[in-house]
Amino acid sequence: MEFTKANMFSDAFLKENIMGPNPAKLLEQVLCRYPVERGSVVLDLGCGRGVTSVMLAKGYGLKTFATDLWISPTDNWERFRAFGLGENEIVPIHAEAHALPYAEAFFDAAFCIDSYQYFGLDPAYLGKHLLPLVKHGGQLLFVVPGMKRYFGDDYPPELLLSWAKEDLATLREREFWLETLSHTEEAEVLDVWELEHFDECWGEWLATDNEYAVHDRLSMEAGAGKHMNLLAMALRRK
Repeated sequence: MEFTKANMFSDAFLKENIMGPNPAKLLEQVLCRYPVERGSVVLDLGCGRGVTSVMLAKGYGLKTFATDLWISPTDNWERFRAFGLGENEIVPIHAEAHALPYAEAFFDAAFCIDSYQYFGLDPAYLGKHLLPLVKHGGQLLFVVPGMKRYFGDDYPPELLLSWAKEDLATLREREFWLETLSHTEEAEVLDVWELEHFDECWGEWLATDNEYAVHDRLSMEAGAGKHMNLLAMALRRK
């Protein structure tokens, strides 16, 4: 596909600020399939350095609450302002995923691009901590790095060059996510599908100087990518 929104960012900005496979391209693929109405109020959970948040606000016209635990909201605010965004368009928030400081049914939609795997493996998480914040009828759109099949504890050696088994345990297959999400009765699972452009999105991450990207190269250059995918999930609150 032609990335008309994700290409708003310069290569230099992406190299400095992405924290995994190009999140702008992951987000655009999801929104091509499940669009969100312009002017909606949305949560960007686990936003990192705010690449997806800028894109939601500036590229799609969504009032975005950019929420992360590890990245300073002050640093994110400086990045947002550099894109000409103000407080009426985007709000940087520091919060942990199990203690989100928002009212119930506050958001029209919620996004979580390359972070849901860190807290959403618990089937109880969605219904207890995230779904209540979204209005009835609102969408939840996630992307996670995944595996094409379940390996249990017997991982191919190329995967272990970069990642410990505890890290790999967060990378699960489509069937796992379908079952996990189905535990939340109030969430209608619309789709769980494999995204395209795996090599492109990963390649742009591996080309950065980020120390984690450098470490990831060991496995990816050994062929670990043949076992992996990028999974998108679309849900609606009933």
